[in-house]
Amino acid sequence: MPKIRAVTFDLWDTIIHDDSDEPKRKAAGKPTKKQERRELVFDFLSRHEAVSREMVDHVYDTADAAFTKVWKEYNITWAVEERLRIVLTGLKRDLPPMEFAELVRLHEEMELEFRPDIVPGAKEALEQLHGKYKLGIISDAIFSPGRALRQILSDEGLLGLFELFIFSDEMGRSKPDTSVFNAAIESFGIKPAELVHIGDREHNDIEGSHQTGARAILCTAVIDRGGGTTKAEAQFNDFRALPGIIAKFDR
Repeated sequence: MPKIRAVTFDLWDTIIHDDSDEPKRKAAGKPTKKQERRELVFDFLSRHEAVSREMVDHVYDTADAAFTKVWKEYNITWAVEERLRIVLTGLKRDLPPMEFAELVRLHEEMELEFRPDIVPGAKEALEQLHGKYKLGIISDAIFSPGRALRQILSDEGLLGLFELFIFSDEMGRSKPDTSVFNAAIESFGIKPAELVHIGDREHNDIEGSHQTGARAILCTAVIDRGGGTTKAEAQFNDFRALPGIIAKFDR
C-alpha cells in the first residue's frame, strides 16, 4: 500500500464533543438548543401576529424529520435558511427580510455563545500530525455552518493546522457521498489510498471513505458506535494513540 500523505477528520464527536455545550447552557439557565430554536421562531412570529407555540413545535418537528430523511437518504444537508423557510411555509407565515436574516443568524451562531468542548488530546495529536501529513476537515453541517465551525476551530487554535475544509453546507453534499472524499483527494493532489479519514460513524466515515479507495480509522474517544464490528483499518479511544496508528500504516 502507498504511504499516507493526507489525513482528514470528521468534526462532531471526533474533534468536537457534540452537545457538550448543553450542560453549560443549563448552568446558565438557558433552554436546550432544540427548545431555543423553537422559541426563537415563536418569538419572531409573535411580534407580528399571535401564533400557537404548540403549532410552531409541531411544524418545526416535521421540518426536522424531513431534514433528517433527506440527509440520511440523499446525503444533502439543507442550510438553516432553507429549513426555516420550510417552517414558515408550514405555518403559513412570513417575516420581513431583515428579521428573517436575524433569525437565521441566531440559529447558525447558537453554538458560538456556549461552545462545545474539543475532545481531550485532539489538539495535541493534530499538532504532532501537522507538517508530517496534509490535514483536512470533512464535516456535515447540521445547524452550525462552515463559517461558525471555522470560528470555533480558530478560537481553539486549531484552524491553522488544516489545509482543507469540506463542509456539507458549502459542498452541497454530505458524507458518505463519495464526492466529498473525492474532492479532498483531488484538492490534495494524492491517490485515494494515500488518504486516511478519521470519524466516529461507520456508515458516514468508514464506509464513505472506503468507497473512494481511501483508508479509515474509527474514533471512539467520545462514543463507541460499533467499534466491535467496524471495517476500519484501525480504531482508537484515546487521541494520544492516533499518531502512532497512522505511522504504522507506513511501515
